[in-house]
Amino acid sequence: MTDPRSARAEGAARRADLAQGQQRTEAVKAQRLIDAFVAEARRRGLPTERLRARLMSGAEARTDRTGWYLRRDRSVAIGENGEYFVLLVPGGLAERVRGVKLTATPPPLVVGRGGPDGEAGDLAEFLRRRLDQE
Repeated sequence: MTDPRSARAEGAARRADLAQGQQRTEAVKAQRLIDAFVAEARRRGLPTERLRARLMSGAEARTDRTGWYLRRDRSVAIGENGEYFVLLVPGGLAERVRGVKLTATPPPLVVGRGGPDGEAGDLAEFLRRRLDQE
């Protein structure tokens, strides 16, 4: 007879593995879109700018990266080398003074997934709109 707790734990582990696999697959597809965006942005001469992050307190801080903002609220950006950045970061006064070192995250195919209506959308659409803003 199987222990119900161990069966539940095994099931949870399987679901977690599947979810991680899906996230990796999604990140690979999203990175292809981003790489094409970076190549086209460079071809068009779309200028990059120094990225700024928003701290949890609401204050802004300079960062160590340059790139292109994807959302009007400047909460998501693509680095000039194709990195995907979410620009809401922890920190306080020290980060406001010294600045923030950004860490890239695996890109999603849907930007803002799980957020309020009207704030989420396909990554491809955000990238296309950014290129059209020239």
